[in-house]
Amino acid sequence: MGNNQIQEQRLTQEQRLAQSITQQQLLHAQLVELPITQLVERVNAEMDDNPAIELASSGDDYADFPENSGNTENTDHSDYEDEERQSALDEALESIGRDDEELPVYYGGERQQDDGNTEQGVMAQSDSFYDQLLEQMTMARLSERERYIMEYLIGSLDDDGLLRKSLSQLSDELAIYHNLDASSSEIEHVLLQLQQFDPAGIGARSLQECLLLQIDRREPSRLKELMQKAIEQYFDLFTKKHWKQLRSALRITELQAEALIRELRKLNPKPGTSMGETMGHSVQQITPDFIVDTHDDGSVTFVLNHSDVPELTVSQSFVDTLREYQADKEHMSRQMKEALLYTKTKVDAAQNFIAAIRQRQHTLTITMQAIIQWQHRFFEEGDEALLRPMILKDIAERTGLDLSTISRVSNSKYAQTRWGTFPLRFFFSDGLKTAEGDELSTREIKAAIRDIIQHEDKQKPLSDEIIQRMLGEQGFPIARRTVSKYREQMGIPIARLRR
Repeated sequence: MGNNQIQEQRLTQEQRLAQSITQQQLLHAQLVELPITQLVERVNAEMDDNPAIELASSGDDYADFPENSGNTENTDHSDYEDEERQSALDEALESIGRDDEELPVYYGGERQQDDGNTEQGVMAQSDSFYDQLLEQMTMARLSERERYIMEYLIGSLDDDGLLRKSLSQLSDELAIYHNLDASSSEIEHVLLQLQQFDPAGIGARSLQECLLLQIDRREPSRLKELMQKAIEQYFDLFTKKHWKQLRSALRITELQAEALIRELRKLNPKPGTSMGETMGHSVQQITPDFIVDTHDDGSVTFVLNHSDVPELTVSQSFVDTLREYQADKEHMSRQMKEALLYTKTKVDAAQNFIAAIRQRQHTLTITMQAIIQWQHRFFEEGDEALLRPMILKDIAERTGLDLSTISRVSNSKYAQTRWGTFPLRFFFSDGLKTAEGDELSTREIKAAIRDIIQHEDKQKPLSDEIIQRMLGEQGFPIARRTVSKYREQMGIPIARLRR
């Protein structure tokens, strides 16, 4: 019987430990996701909720912990029950005050002097784009497996709310990095559910699909039918604003065409960027999370923008109360021990929160260091064509962090540089490799295509095949279909329409 009790105690302790680790990892993941403005809000909310957290510069105005009310000596309890209760309290408080190092005082981060350069305005109070979609996900009927896939899909969306990764690529990433074998059809099934979220158009794989998703939610009407037909069958005419040709193709009157064009123009090509307005708040200027400085000698340094994040510490009042227990635990009543449990809980929560803040700083720091090392030439010269191919996996391998962590860091974060302020995802792009193994950035190739087209004879515009040969001469050996794909992505029409 005694062995069973010991095993049960061990199982309980292991379960509690596993739960604690999971909660701390979850807290870190939540804080890493937040941009600086929302981190400040979260810190302030945590200080309001937990009196054991206070400003490092605050004086002796410590929060009191509540006293137990009522008579603790319940006459219905036996002496044996009292002893058991005392033993449980002693066990819960056993680790208090063993070593001064167990009660560290942390700081949320180094404060920067406000020289006015980082004051670029702040985002209005809001949940992040990512969090708003996750909140909608909680109300969807999904299995645990589908929720995992859904969360990965949300994390893979671009800032405009569109999904530009192929289903096969997502399937590979889930299998390689998350040990989840999900087929393209299974991922698409979950994606179709994501596309039912607000605002309409979220999760679309192309501009055409994005607009059709929005049209699909309209009430049935003749106008809705015309809108669907225009986008499904004559999308090229719509994107080039060839309204007369579109009217002729649809065989509608001028008045009907005016109504159609008016409604088509109301569609939102970037549902993600308008999510703030949809959810009842607007986005103002951006506050950068990183301040990057390029020096004259070519070296690049950066600091985290923590000018508005208060320095935090565990309340000395709470710490002293716990240490008093170690000094005089033999003479403390059960009532005092029960009050100490409240103090210990708050101190543990304070330490965990401040530790998560520090871990967030470390995660952001090594991620930005890796990005600067990888894209050093861009930070030196500011030329977008110098951006090397870089994907989340590259930075995950260089930092030793999980791929999902790098994805969270890259969401909703901005870096202020000498060349402008950029979202962190700006520095990521796919690439190609030549036969010699040299890496080619898609941005670099697109810049070369754009340059060729800008300097072409407007009376004799170049075909994709000719552009392909010219790129090959410049050291970009890519296929003609790749030229066509990149040209379309940049919104450049085919040769005969560029006259």
